[in-house]
Order: sequence, then C-alpha cells, then structure tokens
Amino acid sequence: MLTWMAWTWPTALFFIGLFVAMGIITIIEIRKPGTSARHGALGLTTTRGDRLFLSLLGSAYIFLIWLGLIGEPLWIPLGLAIAWGIFCFKKV
Repeated sequence: MLTWMAWTWPTALFFIGLFVAMGIITIIEIRKPGTSARHGALGLTTTRGDRLFLSLLGSAYIFLIWLGLIGEPLWIPLGLAIAWGIFCFKKV
C-alpha cells in the first residue's frame, strides 16, 4: 500500500500524526478563536499554532542531534521530544 513512494509505516504514522495535530489545532482555533496568545518562558508572545510549530521544530532538532551523536535506539529522544512538546504548550 505504501510502496508507491517507498514509505515505511513509521513515516506514514509520523505524517498522519502531524496532520491530526494540525487538525486538532484548527478545530480548537475555530471553537475559541484568538484566545491563546500569551507571553511565555522564552520571552515570546505565542499562539497555539506558534507553540505547535516550535514543538515540532524542536523535536526534529532533538532527533537529528541524537542521530548525529548517538544513533539508535530512538526511545530516549522520543521521550525528550514529548517533554519538549509539553514544555512548549505549558510554558512557552
């Protein structure tokens, strides 16, 4: 099913998760528009979308640095990325 672009199931699940996250942010923004701007720990005024972008970008860097320095297993950077995402949505 995924051979048309040489995708693997983890890659497909990543993109499904990405689109689900963007869909959830969109639904929340439609239900409560413009109520999420706040000044956070990094000194930035961010919205929900900004925090999602920062968490995804930071997670990508966490995985790239881990792969560049250590390699496998990827469970530890997954935990770090989840912690970074929670930090972004709670404090940033």
